[in-house]
Amino acid sequence: MSIHGGGSGGGGYRADALTENGVLLPSLQSALPFLDLHGTPRLEFHQSVFDELREKLLERVSAIASEGKVEERYKKLEDLLEKCFSLVKMPSIQPVVMCVMKHLPKVPEKKLKLVMADKDLYKACAVEVKRQIWQDNQALFGDEVSPLLKQYILEKENTLFSSDLSVLHNFFSPSPKTRRQGEVVQKLTQMIGKNVKLYDMVLQFLRTLFLRTRNVHYCTLRAELLMSLHDLDISEICTVDPCHKFTWCLDACIREKFVDNKRARELQGFLDGVKKGQEQVLGDLSMILCDPFAINTLALSTIRHLQELIGQDTLPRESPDLLLLLRMLSLGQGAWDMIDSQVFREPKMEHELITKFLPMLMSFVVDDYTFNVDQKLPSEEKGPIPYPSTIPETFTKFLQEHRIACEVGLYYILHITKQRNKNAFLRLLPALVETFSDLAFSDIFLHLLTGNLTLLADEFALEDFCTSLFDGFFLTACSRKENVHRHMLRLLLHLHHKVAPTKLESLQKALEPTKQSGDAVKELYNQLSEKLELRKPSPAQVVETPSMELTLPTVPTPASL
Repeated sequence: MSIHGGGSGGGGYRADALTENGVLLPSLQSALPFLDLHGTPRLEFHQSVFDELREKLLERVSAIASEGKVEERYKKLEDLLEKCFSLVKMPSIQPVVMCVMKHLPKVPEKKLKLVMADKDLYKACAVEVKRQIWQDNQALFGDEVSPLLKQYILEKENTLFSSDLSVLHNFFSPSPKTRRQGEVVQKLTQMIGKNVKLYDMVLQFLRTLFLRTRNVHYCTLRAELLMSLHDLDISEICTVDPCHKFTWCLDACIREKFVDNKRARELQGFLDGVKKGQEQVLGDLSMILCDPFAINTLALSTIRHLQELIGQDTLPRESPDLLLLLRMLSLGQGAWDMIDSQVFREPKMEHELITKFLPMLMSFVVDDYTFNVDQKLPSEEKGPIPYPSTIPETFTKFLQEHRIACEVGLYYILHITKQRNKNAFLRLLPALVETFSDLAFSDIFLHLLTGNLTLLADEFALEDFCTSLFDGFFLTACSRKENVHRHMLRLLLHLHHKVAPTKLESLQKALEPTKQSGDAVKELYNQLSEKLELRKPSPAQVVETPSMELTLPTVPTPASL
């Protein structure tokens, strides 16, 4: 029989059904006729009451989770979960079930498995519950973390290939604290929480990916993640990571872009304090030091120390601070080999690096100083002294065969470029064509070099300068290294208006993408072509040029006010 059944009893039956299935609260009964008068459907009313009750219940669950003795409150929550878990797939009740699970430090394994087996439930549960699932399911956790790591690497690479070329705003400009606010670091920090097991898993992922790809940005993430947890005072993790205090001290140096004497002593203390049987920590310390931000700070500090030593008439081997910087550079640059070989031992310092290479760099500084003084002296009978144009063969050999010498040498070249020292730059540029592991063609060096070259913008008008820079350096690797092709196009997009038209034309031909070129190269080349096309005078302008020679009508001089 229909609920609206016919006959005189139909209305009474309907009223009974409404009363029986309605909200059985005496205080609300009197409001129902009033809502009927306003045309409010009973469903809407019941839904709003239900939502209100659910909110109250969620508040009560949160209250239970924070009051009374630990054992008692968790017992209450477990009982509640037992009663309501069967309704977990009901959308209206699901938030309550999820809230109960969120507040339980240990959800029964059977229920975790049921959540994990259902995609929708897994997606809906809080990160606190997911952590309990992840810690025993490394593959599932890896699936969650993997897209974030890819995103992180992509962001770093996009910054290195940024269309903005500047000395003031480059890859190393953001402070460590600013970098840690990035989306990926924040998401990983939240996913890990206080869970040491998950933190260890992420570190293992980073080590594995670093070994597989040699991509140093994974080392940056390793340091940023630890310092992000440090910022939140997550002592459960910071106290068990043996690199914490070392990373914290190094982070302060990176912020200042310099290793001062006090912090140098602290860092040395950590390295000297690695006890026998604990050498494995060197693998993690080397990864922290392999972070490009750490390498940048150590290399800049090395160049600064060398300049100070010249003023003090001191040799590199007599400076403990300089030797420590080289020791840390060496440890950082040896990270991949150490983790790959699992031989946890500090790399041996190359004796010749200290006794031959660094004094040679110092002699270049002295050459500059001597030349500048000579220029200022009155040139009586003697002619002008030319700037030294040759470089010792041993300098080129060091850059080819010794990693630390190459790193320091490259930073010295960045230093002289930043000083607008064209003579020194052109003198040392040929040594960059062949370097250890092609470091001179790495993205980080080329990113910094192209930025610094904007300070020598006016020199791009000179044929000799362009030939040395483009033909003598960039174009030697353009065809075999796509990243070099990209950096060269970035530089020309920024400075094409400074380059002589004939040179620009030949460079445009040399940089034309091949079939194998990637989309990024093609896009940059098209941008450059468009800019050069805009610079060409239009045919109309060329025809009209003679009209400029016609006599102009005389304009009366305006009367003075």
